[in-house]
Amino acid sequence: MSKTSLKSQPVSGKTAAETVEQRVDDLLKKMTLGEKVGQMTLFTAMWAETGPTIDRNFLQYVREGRCGSIFNAYTAAYTRSLQKVAVEETRLGIPLLFGFDVIHGHRTIFPIPLAEACSWDLALIEKAARIAATEASAEGIHWTFAPMVDVARDPRWGRVAEGAGEDVWLGCRVAEARVRGFQGDDLAAEDTVLACAKHFAAYGGAEAGRDYNIVDVSERTLAEVYLPPFKACVDAGVRTFMPAFNEIAGVPCTASRALLTETLRQKWGFTGVVVTDYTAINELVPHGVAADLAQAGELSVQAGVDMDMQGGVYFNHLEAQVESGKVTKAAIDDAVRRILRVKFELGLFDDPYRYCSEKREKRQVMSLEHLRAARIMAEKSLVLLKNENKTLPFSRTLRSLALIGPLAEADAELLGNWFGAGDGKQAVSVAEALRLKFGDSLRVIAAKGCEIYGGDTSQFEAAVAAASEADAVLLVLGESGSMSGEAACRVDIDLPGLQNQLAETVARAANGKPVAAVLINGRPLAINRLNEAVPAILEAWFPGTMGGSAVVGTIFGDANPSGKLVMTFPRSTGQIPIYYAAKNTGRPISPDKYTSKYLDCPNTPLFPFGHGLSYTTFNYGPVQLSAASMPMRGEIKASVKLTNTGTRPGEEVVQLYLRDLVACVTRPVKELKGFKKVYLEPGDSANIEFKITSADLEFPGHDLAPIVEPGEFEVMIGGSSAVCNGQRFTLLPDK
Repeated sequence: MSKTSLKSQPVSGKTAAETVEQRVDDLLKKMTLGEKVGQMTLFTAMWAETGPTIDRNFLQYVREGRCGSIFNAYTAAYTRSLQKVAVEETRLGIPLLFGFDVIHGHRTIFPIPLAEACSWDLALIEKAARIAATEASAEGIHWTFAPMVDVARDPRWGRVAEGAGEDVWLGCRVAEARVRGFQGDDLAAEDTVLACAKHFAAYGGAEAGRDYNIVDVSERTLAEVYLPPFKACVDAGVRTFMPAFNEIAGVPCTASRALLTETLRQKWGFTGVVVTDYTAINELVPHGVAADLAQAGELSVQAGVDMDMQGGVYFNHLEAQVESGKVTKAAIDDAVRRILRVKFELGLFDDPYRYCSEKREKRQVMSLEHLRAARIMAEKSLVLLKNENKTLPFSRTLRSLALIGPLAEADAELLGNWFGAGDGKQAVSVAEALRLKFGDSLRVIAAKGCEIYGGDTSQFEAAVAAASEADAVLLVLGESGSMSGEAACRVDIDLPGLQNQLAETVARAANGKPVAAVLINGRPLAINRLNEAVPAILEAWFPGTMGGSAVVGTIFGDANPSGKLVMTFPRSTGQIPIYYAAKNTGRPISPDKYTSKYLDCPNTPLFPFGHGLSYTTFNYGPVQLSAASMPMRGEIKASVKLTNTGTRPGEEVVQLYLRDLVACVTRPVKELKGFKKVYLEPGDSANIEFKITSADLEFPGHDLAPIVEPGEFEVMIGGSSAVCNGQRFTLLPDK
């Protein structure tokens, strides 16, 4: 078979999908066992490593047909050079698949995914992923290892930065948006990349919030909390999946046939590729379920893993296992068929170099349009946690501003973790944004005050002097980019180092002048001390390339913050896990001694899920229902009158929560089931309406099969999960 014969050859009377299947089958028949195993092997190109290197000879393996995919390679020229080896120097000319961690932008870095979710703007989240795919594909990338859709309720876990927070329903909607953004409407278009749903499953439930740790979770919690966002990804058409590092019920996910075959493929109908996380097959040995790497590979392929990332286990052992009968040829063919299918779907057999366009690279990467979108996304992601006495926005007529804090001049830190091919030098710091906005018209008195870490107070004196001299004070505090993300977990999630002490000292020195703090971080923080020290706090997260400009514009009122938290802020690390959709106990909190409460801390969070203030104010009228009861197959409408009672135009995220008051199994005290983001001018009102159907009332029954039970339900609508006043309706049984 000649290499050119792999190109598109329409088959009369067949659909595009049928044609792809025919071409895959035709190619599979021509492949040797070694070439098939090569398609199941993924090695790094050493551009940006994410862990210990197993083998650096990837290029020779490509030339031998023993490596079918490469990750950590980008730029149009570099990927073209590698693709040329695969297409022109191998027997069958099967093109390479190039993967890269495009998590929240490629070159133009958007806010971390946790921050993006706080925008509650699904169209904007999808657009951010679309731009990331456009830039990545222009630099030769076909595949991103995103989105991470793990529900996470423990902010000690560093990878909360990569997900959409604690809520299941919202997590599903964000997952769908990001899959659509990455993959677009047509995978064969040149500006799409394969999305990868990760980490399947329950990775966010790691014990003690410690990365890679075991997950001890019930089947019910797995079904209700951790699996739904992955099912949403399948329904949205995601083409690749990545198993989690952790174990569930004694079985590491990379070796779990129950997850990867029975649930993912047989129950959900997923037809795409399952790729391991970095060296995850190798890690089955220290997990204790495999005696050696050969057995680890055997367990993984039998579980349903198609591709081995970087571990070299399939590369070294799989051929012998097929020849000895330990692994069937059918299992290998099934895996390779899935891998070849996505390569055909991307159009790589028709034009292996279609993603390697230097012209498109120059035109699209970090374009002005993309930078503007990154700034808008950063602005929409900001959450105004506190604003006593209308401290913010600062007056634009300020003559002087004290800019204090270890992150005030930071640029690269604003990118956070997993910032793809982003360049920290291209990021706009808060200090630079002030200079760009005001030039010489605002005197900025800068004083670092302290480092992010450590106990050196020698810079306090300069910070106090700056605060005493200036008309207002802006503190920029938080974490370094390396303090969140993979393998970046913390036992104490307060501000590190001396930052609390710095804030307290500076606030006293300001002596009543406006003081506001901006937080740069990758997780919810337990900031009781800061909350008591300053009147205004703006949560900026790691806001990306244009983060400084977004922060400064918002601080001075060019933009009105509208973000809402997607993860609860605890009062103390000791409250963790704390999340709004908890279940009641048999002894809910009350003044009685023997109820579910702490002796030294309220049960309530510092800032609840859904919380976020605005520079204007909104008033909610009472919840109105269209009927007192609803038939099982009918619907009911819930509405509320929202009024902008302030002096500025603004957006409000109106949130719908439901509670099933009595069910066959215990249910959460409330669950998010809808939201609408509403823009209102001062004095304007709008009637916000939600439609509720039986699908919104469904839950897993005793056997974990979905059921809807008749009974009484409570409807709550408000500006955060703290809303408690609502109306009740009765769901009637089928006649």
